Amino acid sequence: MRISVPATSANLGPGFDSLGLAIALKNQVIIKPSKFHSVSLKGEGANNPILKDNNMFISIFNDFYFNLSHKKRHFRFEFTNEIPLSRGLGSSSAVIVSAIASAYAIEGIKLPKNKLLNLALAYENHPDNITPAVMGGFTVATVKDNEVNFLKKNMPNTLKAIVVIPNRPISTQLARKALPYKYSKDDTVFNISHSSLLTAAFMSESWDMLKIASMDKIHQEYRMKQMPELFDVQKTSLQNGSLMSTLSGSGSTLFSICYKEDCQRIENALRKKFPHFKVVSSHFDNEGIRVED
Repeated sequence: MRISVPATSANLGPGFDSLGLAIALKNQVIIKPSKFHSVSLKGEGANNPILKDNNMFISIFNDFYFNLSHKKRHFRFEFTNEIPLSRGLGSSSAVIVSAIASAYAIEGIKLPKNKLLNLALAYENHPDNITPAVMGGFTVATVKDNEVNFLKKNMPNTLKAIVVIPNRPISTQLARKALPYKYSKDDTVFNISHSSLLTAAFMSESWDMLKIASMDKIHQEYRMKQMPELFDVQKTSLQNGSLMSTLSGSGSTLFSICYKEDCQRIENALRKKFPHFKVVSSHFDNEGIRVED
């Protein structure tokens, strides 16, 4: 059994806890029957022994597998991770959705993606990362009565993502605490209007609107102050031709969208100016989680 799930970038500026995109950086796990439990880990996090000993994937998988099968079996889990840990690219969402999907797949039970999405909501209570991880593409989502309601738009291959990944994380918990307890009416209206315009721009493929539509007054500036270099990363990306540039999730990654023909130039400019950060370009992923026998 092979399961792969894409990285995600959430919020996209003003779409706080609602908007997300799937990026073709993937985590993959191969699960094999075994006489005893074993784990191998390659790629991101491979040098972190805690991930092997206290693995969230295996914990969630075991819970679901036992509830579905009412039996205990041993498996070998072979992880290959492309999604950086704790950098705002949906690594925890990838773990959650792939662990649940794996348990169902091992038991041969068909799990519709809508049901997977709602099961994942119990572990991540906002839908901006889990929705594109499951569905792929650009998604706008909200939660009502513990169910995710969403719309999806496939991304064209004429666009690419560029992520600038700092050499240190921003704590999601601390990033949440950095946000104001109250917002002014003006800032709230600003974000509602910009999030609405951003959604319309994606759905209508009006890419020239992304720069203005992706502006935010709710979370981005407060979080980026914890790593002030990010303001310069954002400015450099936009000055060199990116269509939009936003904090990815709660950070610390800066996420940009550009036309495919501009990608190399923007990448080169970012690498030259920020040699201590990792710069990666990628296509978008329109499929979401994949399960293969």
